[in-house]
Amino acid sequence: MEARERLRRLNALTMAVVTLSVGTLVVAVDTRTWLEAVVLSAGVIAAFVASIRWTAVGIPRVFLPCLVVTAAVWIVGSLALDAHTAFYGVSVVGSLYVPKLPHHRVLAAVGLVAFVALVGAAGLLVAPADTADALFLYTLVPAGLTVVVTGTMFAGQVFYDLVEELEDSREREAELAVVQERMRFASDLHDIQGHTLHVVKLKITLAERLLGTDAGRAEEELREVRALVGDTITQTKELAYGQRRLNLYAELENAKNLFEAAGIYVRVIRETDVAARDGELLGQVLRETTTNILRHAQATYVRITLSRAGIAVLNDGASSSPLPGLSGLATLKERVADNGGELTVEKGDGRFLTRVQFPHGRNDR
Repeated sequence: MEARERLRRLNALTMAVVTLSVGTLVVAVDTRTWLEAVVLSAGVIAAFVASIRWTAVGIPRVFLPCLVVTAAVWIVGSLALDAHTAFYGVSVVGSLYVPKLPHHRVLAAVGLVAFVALVGAAGLLVAPADTADALFLYTLVPAGLTVVVTGTMFAGQVFYDLVEELEDSREREAELAVVQERMRFASDLHDIQGHTLHVVKLKITLAERLLGTDAGRAEEELREVRALVGDTITQTKELAYGQRRLNLYAELENAKNLFEAAGIYVRVIRETDVAARDGELLGQVLRETTTNILRHAQATYVRITLSRAGIAVLNDGASSSPLPGLSGLATLKERVADNGGELTVEKGDGRFLTRVQFPHGRNDR
């Protein structure tokens, strides 16, 4: 928006300076009496006022009065004052605003040129005896210059419209980037706090069960809850300052501990190391999948496989009901796709499989 306003001001200033400079020269060259000076100056001033308001959105109110004044100046200059440069004002005002009309711009341009030419032709009635010179000065030159100026303004308007569209496009891209960043932040915040809250719930439930039978173990579980909450606070601060980075192998160990604490048998198969560029993304997928298993499944075993293709997490205890929304995985699916991979989920025979695959050989070292 700021760039657009600067462009508007620059265009208005440039057009006003050019209009006033050329107009002053016209008055100085073609004025022989004070009456001619007054009439021609009126046309120049009207053209100057119109040029100042030219960059306004739409057609400003000053357009019609300026057009009437400059048209009258051309009529008086051609028919009464023998001033062949009196067309200057109407040529400028018309050429400035014809390209801005919402409809029938070409027809309006033709009408402008025709008006300038016909008024000049009518001036031949009061011109000197040399008809050829009068025809050139009052008809061909005014009409020709009006055509050139109007054509130039049409091209300038097209350029100006393109600049406007480009600026609008940049603004939309900036707004979209802000929205995407907010969605990313919300997703990461959900990953951190949603995961932690479910784990805290699990550990507190376990501690409650152990209070009557194993107070020491219950106390240990509560200490782990406190440590987990403290770690979550730290991660939230890091997220707020853009410093958070997930470590896949730390997430792998964390998932293993959580499943075992919940009484779920877990098997980890590491066929190969994962490239660093994919580790954080796979860590996010593993964290979200772990949370989903603890929330939605009655699992007795989980198998996590790391390979050159990516990661696969298989669990039993999947319910027979339709798949839940899994909004976290839906967001991660887009991130994986943006990084050239594919995230898929499959459900059948009481098992649930979450898999991320990257192109073959991507994780080769």
